Amino acid sequence: MSQHLFAQNTIAMVWDFDKTLISGYMQEPLFDEYGVDKKRFWAEVAALPEEYKKRGAQMISSEIVYLNHILSYARAGTFAGLNNRKLKKLGERLNFFPGLPGLFKNLQQRLMQCAEYQRHEITLEHYIVSSGLRQMIVGSEIAPFVDGVWGCELLEGMAADSVVCQLGYVLDNTSKTRALFEINKGSNKHPEIDVNGQMNAEDRRIPFQNMIYIADGPSDVPVFSLLNSHGGKTFAVYAKGSEAQFKQVNALQQQGRVNSFGEADYRQGSQTYMWLQNALEEIAVRMVRNRERVLGEKVGDAPQHLSE
Repeated sequence: MSQHLFAQNTIAMVWDFDKTLISGYMQEPLFDEYGVDKKRFWAEVAALPEEYKKRGAQMISSEIVYLNHILSYARAGTFAGLNNRKLKKLGERLNFFPGLPGLFKNLQQRLMQCAEYQRHEITLEHYIVSSGLRQMIVGSEIAPFVDGVWGCELLEGMAADSVVCQLGYVLDNTSKTRALFEINKGSNKHPEIDVNGQMNAEDRRIPFQNMIYIADGPSDVPVFSLLNSHGGKTFAVYAKGSEAQFKQVNALQQQGRVNSFGEADYRQGSQTYMWLQNALEEIAVRMVRNRERVLGEKVGDAPQHLSE
């Protein structure tokens, strides 16, 4: 009997953060702490790519240029004393959509309460993949309920009282797909596995078809496309009462970018809660069916006495 690297009995629910788990952008507590006008900050960020090009730069990532602007504010003293401890503390101020973080635990318990799923040791893991600030997510209320967080990291200087001054890790909307490959291959759990190394589909820890991705808009199309092309499930959310966000996610479904969409209300009984629960169970049922078929093929029927 061939031995595969992983049992492939884990389901991954992968979450975007801003406007998916919270109603706005995670940087708002940072602006409030220092009395910075958020509209002015984002207007400055929007103007930076063109300004950099005037200075001779040819290739500017508009998705992560805001990180450099945060560092500029820190160097100028506007964000005085800003370090990773402070960012983590600011994460405590983030307010989540209704039903969170309880949904994360509820869905895991749903699997645990089913004897058939437990017989095959099927489990659910939650991951957050965001182009926002990782330390704020790690400091937030939802952190204890997730199995891993991908986000942008800022580095401090070497002195004990240093503020953030360099980029440590950057994640944009396209490089989010790398995080999914790390989850897929298991390199997030086993660092000895090179995410760029060759690996057979049957040896990967969590197949893409066992993943569900939840996000809010067009910026997540690269991840939506990856999962859609490999049999995964995709879902878009919009804030209650936002006609613009509704139109945005409705367009994503019409274009075949997502399987479905719903309001960012994660309380039991909501349409979004039920869709996620149903998607989870569809994957679990398929996993049970496939594992029992393989078991039957490998074990075979027991010998029987022949009757006259």
